[in-house]
Amino acid sequence: MGFAGGTDPLAERDPLGGATLDWEATLAYRCHLWSVGLAVAEAMDTAQRGMGLDWPAAQELIRRSLAAARATGGTIACGAGTDQLAPAGGVTLADVERAYEEQVGYVEGEGGRAILMASRALARVARGPDDYARVYGTILRQVSRPVILHWLGDMFDPQLAGYWGTRDADQAMNVCLGIIGEHRTKIDGIKISLLDAGREIAMRGRLPSGVRMYTGDDLNFERLILGDAEGGHSDALLGVFDAIAPAASAALRALDAGNVPAYHAALEPTLPLARHIFQAPTYAYKTGIVFLAYLNGHQRHFRMVGGAESWRSVQHLAELFRLADAAGLLGDPDRAADRMRRMLALAGVE
Repeated sequence: MGFAGGTDPLAERDPLGGATLDWEATLAYRCHLWSVGLAVAEAMDTAQRGMGLDWPAAQELIRRSLAAARATGGTIACGAGTDQLAPAGGVTLADVERAYEEQVGYVEGEGGRAILMASRALARVARGPDDYARVYGTILRQVSRPVILHWLGDMFDPQLAGYWGTRDADQAMNVCLGIIGEHRTKIDGIKISLLDAGREIAMRGRLPSGVRMYTGDDLNFERLILGDAEGGHSDALLGVFDAIAPAASAALRALDAGNVPAYHAALEPTLPLARHIFQAPTYAYKTGIVFLAYLNGHQRHFRMVGGAESWRSVQHLAELFRLADAAGLLGDPDRAADRMRRMLALAGVE
C-alpha cells in the first residue's frame, strides 16, 4: 500500500476543508515501492479515506498514481468507496449504489483496477444481509474487470461494526462468501482486515476456485503468507508493507525461490515493529507509517492530513524508532537519529 505522502506544510488552506497533499513525496514513494518489486494499493485506509482525505483529493491521488504506474510499469489497484456521501441521515441504498458506481467508474475510466472498500454509509443504512447482497450485486454486475473486495474490521474503523448485516463474525463470513460465490467471475479476491488469523484461514479454505485471499492481518502476516501444509496461503495486501518494504521485498523473493529460512530471516525482525505500529487504537497506525517514512527521508517533514501526526504519543514514536533500528529498517541511521532528535526537541524533550 502507499501512504499519502503527508500534507503540504507550506500550503495555505482551510483547516476544516480539503487536504493539500505533498505530491512530489507522494508519487516518489510509490516509485520507491515499485522499485523494490512491490505493488501499490492506492487511495485506501492508509491514505486516510474518510478520515481526512476527501473524494476530490482521492480522485487526484488516483489519477496521478495511475499515470505514474503507467510511466514506470508499476502494478496498482485503487480504492473505490462511498465516502463522498454526507454522513447525515437520509442516505438510501440507492444513494450508496450510485456512490460506488461513481467511484468505480472513475477508477476504471482512468484505466485502473478497483478495490471495493467497505462502506460506512452502507453500514449505517443496511437493515440486514440482504441489503449488502443487493448493493454489492448491483456493483459487481457492472464492473469491467474483476475487483478486490475489502472486509475492514471495526478495529480499523469503528463505524464499520456489524458489516455484512450482523455482528456475529461467523454469520458475516457466510454472508460475504455467499456474495462472492454468486459473483465469483467478477471478483479477483478479498482482503480481510480482521486481525484474526484463524478466521482468515477458515475463510480462505471456503473461497471458490480462482478467488484469492489477500491478508490484511498486519500482526500475523508472516505465517499467513507462508501458508499451511494443505497448500493454502494468503497473498499480501498490507499497510505494514509500507513500513517494511525492503524486508518484505527480500522475503517475498526468497519465498518465490523456495528459500523458507531466508523468508523467515527477512520478516521475523519486523514483527515487533508491526505489532507496535498497529497496537490499539489500530486506526492510528498511519501515524507510525508516515513517521517511519519521514525518518527514512521519503518526505521532508512529519505533517499529515487532518493533523494525524498527533495521533500517537512521543513515547510511542520513540519506541517505533528503536524497533525500526533493531529490524534494520533505517536506511540512513544518522539521518534518522537527527530527525528523531528534532521531533523530540519540538515536543520539549531535550
